[in-house]
Amino acid sequence: MNIKFNARDPVYAQVVRYFKEQIATGALVAGQEIPSRRELGATLKINPNTAQRAYKEMEEQTLIHTERNKPSRVTNDASVLAAVRKELIHESIDAFVEAIRPIDVPFEELVTLLKDKYEEEEETLD
Repeated sequence: MNIKFNARDPVYAQVVRYFKEQIATGALVAGQEIPSRRELGATLKINPNTAQRAYKEMEEQTLIHTERNKPSRVTNDASVLAAVRKELIHESIDAFVEAIRPIDVPFEELVTLLKDKYEEEEETLD
C-alpha cells in the first residue's frame, strides 16, 4: 500500500480516495477483504482513529461493508463500483477543465492535444 499524503486534504479523505482508486482500477475487486483498521493504521503510519474515520466514511458511502467480527470487504454492489469509477473520472475532468479554461484553447485543438498526449502515455506504458 503506497499512499503519498499531501498537506492540503485530511488524511482520512486521502485514504478513502486511495481505496476508491484501487476499486476503480480493479486492484481491489468486489468482495475482496481489506486490511483491518489497525493493520491499515500501522501500514500507513497513521493514527488508528484516522483509519477508523476512513473506514466509517467508506461504510457510509457503501464502498465497503463490515460484518460483526469479520474482516471488512469491498462491496459487491456493481452500481456502487461503477459509480466510484465515474466519480473519479468526473473529478479529474473537472480539474482539467478548470485548469485549461483560462488558457482559452479552442475545443478541437484541445481534443487533438489530449488524444496525442493520451496515446503518448500509453506507448510509454507498453
